[in-house]
Amino acid sequence: MSLLLALLLDALLGEPPSRLHPVVWMGRYLAWAWKRVRGFGSGAFYWALGALLFALPAFLLDLLLRPWAWGWVLLGLFLKPLFSLRMLLGEVLGVERALTEGLEAGRRRLARIVSRRTEDLSEEEVREAALESLAENLSDSLVAPLLYYALFGLGGAALYRYANTADAMWGYPEHGARGAFAARADDLLNLIPARLAGLLLCPPRLWGRLWQEARKTPSPNAGFPMAALALRLGVRLRKRGAYALNPLAPSPLPGHLRKGVWLVGGLGYGAGLFLALCLGGGR
Repeated sequence: MSLLLALLLDALLGEPPSRLHPVVWMGRYLAWAWKRVRGFGSGAFYWALGALLFALPAFLLDLLLRPWAWGWVLLGLFLKPLFSLRMLLGEVLGVERALTEGLEAGRRRLARIVSRRTEDLSEEEVREAALESLAENLSDSLVAPLLYYALFGLGGAALYRYANTADAMWGYPEHGARGAFAARADDLLNLIPARLAGLLLCPPRLWGRLWQEARKTPSPNAGFPMAALALRLGVRLRKRGAYALNPLAPSPLPGHLRKGVWLVGGLGYGAGLFLALCLGGGR
């Protein structure tokens, strides 16, 4: 019931205000700690300190609320900020709407959801990057936190969301040893969710190709959902100078971006509902 409530809140209301959002609090801690990180050891220490600060209270809160008859209501309220699908879908649609105003507007809107440089991307590359972000974040923003909630409760979801936020802020290759622990922790926690998201997106008849295409990306995980979406939509997704997924297919058109949003939205909420029903049936 807590998972169903959280999914309903996400679909109807989206994100809570920033002042109440735990991921915003995580980002503030990580920004404070980054100034004190000097190498791999201190990076691991401050990462672990933050994990303790955010995950331990969530674990204790879960233990406190589960025995209570109406505890599922509060668990659902606390779970909702730890995943986000509605915001992801809206941001990707926003890129397509911005492209109708001009390429520069599309590039600026894309910069809100990707870390790569967008100033010199073509219209095709803007759509490709938006679809890549849509696919990767299906895993990061929904499948992974819900999976860890199902396995370890509220603390598991909080720990994953913290690790993913730390990787987004610290885990750039140019940060070297300072951000290496955060990057490796995120890679480890995403090993299973990324592959589940890939299998969810990709038609079974193309699973063999999925494994081949996914290996082309530098990331051990991101290639799976991105390659799956490329194969599902029949389009090419590429990052200049790095990789091309489903390279013989055409670049995406405006309709592909909208189709991708509907597909990810339907599969995402459907998978969450299925997981909630499985948990309920298990009890």
